[in-house]
Amino acid sequence: MGVLYLVRHGQAPAHAYAAEPVAADAPGLTDLGFVQARHTGLELARQVPEFTATVSGALPRQQATLTGVMEAFEGAPDPLVDPGWDEYTIPALPGAPTTEMYTNPAAYQQMLDAALARWTAGAEHGGESYADYIARMNAAAGRAVDLAGSGQTVLVVSSAGTITALLARLWGVPPEQWPIMARAMVNASITKLLVGRRGLTVVSMNEHGHLSARDVGLATFR
Repeated sequence: MGVLYLVRHGQAPAHAYAAEPVAADAPGLTDLGFVQARHTGLELARQVPEFTATVSGALPRQQATLTGVMEAFEGAPDPLVDPGWDEYTIPALPGAPTTEMYTNPAAYQQMLDAALARWTAGAEHGGESYADYIARMNAAAGRAVDLAGSGQTVLVVSSAGTITALLARLWGVPPEQWPIMARAMVNASITKLLVGRRGLTVVSMNEHGHLSARDVGLATFR
């Protein structure tokens, strides 16, 4: 039996979600996001002696989080980049998301929820369809399962939408309900799955006690 640990990326700056390209040296995480990643690495190091493979999506916020997490481990394997773990492109929003994500999160969430409802229902927005998104997520999960053979422990860093899209498939959650799961994911939280003969089994989801403890206070949703 193998084990998959799925970690959501740490808090990312607003430019990480913009449709336009950003400078190559733009940080993938906020200062808080880097701290969250390191705390999650320390928590994982308490649970896992080592990872036999580490994977992230291609997004800077995902790769930066993987780097921060692995600071807690010695002799880490070379990281693999699998774009199948990338987040969806925020569909059909009126303009690129800005700092409103943080300054007016309720209004931004309403706008995002409406766009996701249209997208999961099959609306086209000139980018990746919902069906194509789920197909590439499933393919990425399959590649991670292949890495997590008997006795192997694999770390994957992805995003809230993609992690919960996988969980929704495993639990039979309908597409229109999936965004509710994503909304509850904490930055740099940990989700644990077992890999066995019958497929994937979810052991825990969205673990974030190491971030929300009173003496730490690092938990964020955006």
